[in-house]
Amino acid sequence: MSKYKISLILNIIIVIMVIGASIMMFNGFRFMPGEIILESNKLGMFKFFTVDSNLFMGIISLLFAIFEIRLLKGNIKEIPRYMYILKLMATTSVTLTFIVVFAYLGPLVGNICLMILNSNLFFHLLVPVFSMITFLFFERNNKMLFKYSFYGLIPVIMYGLYYLINVLVHMDNGVVSPVYDFYYFVQNGVWTAIIVVPIMFIISYLISLFLWKFNKIK
Repeated sequence: MSKYKISLILNIIIVIMVIGASIMMFNGFRFMPGEIILESNKLGMFKFFTVDSNLFMGIISLLFAIFEIRLLKGNIKEIPRYMYILKLMATTSVTLTFIVVFAYLGPLVGNICLMILNSNLFFHLLVPVFSMITFLFFERNNKMLFKYSFYGLIPVIMYGLYYLINVLVHMDNGVVSPVYDFYYFVQNGVWTAIIVVPIMFIISYLISLFLWKFNKIK
């Protein structure tokens, strides 16, 4: 089986998981018992980078799958480079979600298992893992220039601005309620944003650089 066929199958699986998890969270459907953490139904779910990054991944995976179908049918000679760039951006985003959940939020709440319940089983674990495997092993492209590695920062910067503005707007005597600082980044004081923001950007770029580098390896 060619790499394009395997990538197509994996992209379709990613799209199905994103759609299913989004419907579950939107409607508050739960199939696993346990404490509810980082979940919100209806439009409130879109405040999480987890949801936004996964939806971005789902959309790009769908578009990528469409191009792969056209390629396998012989309608096009190759998948456009911009699709690989978008895939890099989306994969960087869900990989950041994966790392933050398992390296920061899981230990913070004291139980990593609570981070992979119900819709978050897909958002925090399965979609990121499938996305990394797909991009690193079955969507390699040696035409990706080094400058594209910086593009992975774009979604993180956009969300970071939203999160920071949301925190500042709801600040009360230098304190921000966890209702608005739901990732607990500035619970020790808004001044910690000076440290947290650069760290998140550095981690995001390192992820994007890693994905870019290993995507090019033959």
